[in-house]
Amino acid sequence: MLKAIKNIFKPEKIVLSDGQEIQPPKSIVPYVIIGLVISVLIASNVTGFSLSTIMERGNQFFIILKGMIPPDFSYAKSVLPPLLDTIKMSILGSMIGCFIAIPFAIISSVNINKSKIVLNLVRFVLSITRTLPTLIIALVATYIFGLGTFAGTVAITIFSFGLVVKMLYEKIETVDMGPFEAMEALGSTKLKAFIGTIMPQILPSYLSICLYTFEINVRYAAILGYVGAGGIGLILNEKIGWREYDKLGMILVMLFITVVIIENVSKYIRERLG
Repeated sequence: MLKAIKNIFKPEKIVLSDGQEIQPPKSIVPYVIIGLVISVLIASNVTGFSLSTIMERGNQFFIILKGMIPPDFSYAKSVLPPLLDTIKMSILGSMIGCFIAIPFAIISSVNINKSKIVLNLVRFVLSITRTLPTLIIALVATYIFGLGTFAGTVAITIFSFGLVVKMLYEKIETVDMGPFEAMEALGSTKLKAFIGTIMPQILPSYLSICLYTFEINVRYAAILGYVGAGGIGLILNEKIGWREYDKLGMILVMLFITVVIIENVSKYIRERLG
């Protein structure tokens, strides 16, 4: 064991058939491990992580889980309206975000937009958009547009826009530019050349990206109610606060079923597109 550890820090010389000795380069693995251990120790100290607290209070999770089983099935009717609001926010926000992402994806592609100033400026703005968490966007939207599902829809739209633009322009940069350049040489505008040659190449991927974004948005929309942006998150937060775990269990069951159905339908459509 000790010899194996020693070999990691200082590998043994390799003797060739002609008797020549070669000293292998030192491995950086031990230093990486040491760095990770130090990072974990520092992070634990800064965040106040305590394994003893987990051991002492970890059983509270199972107490809550026990309270959710069996769920209160009579509460299902009350869950439906906010659940539908969540789905509506996800659908509308995804559609708007995916639609307005197309022109920005075009001007963010290095093989379409040759202006480095415009390209870098647009990408910088998009990076800021993707950096902001959806909950923060929703919180700001509630201050601007008031409480309710409209603020949630705005937040989902902005998130969808940032995500789809990033994935779409990366796809555009990998397409065959031959037909596009040929149409430009014949006098076509960039927009017409893009629609006629590049759009058919990226359309299946674009639709697949939109469906994937919609799947993510359903999950995000479920917690936007915590900041007053409507949806199922409102009653989710309420039932946790009132410790009505049986009703909380019903909310989670219905949300789980909804997410599974959406994921499977989306997966089926994406497979057909592929």
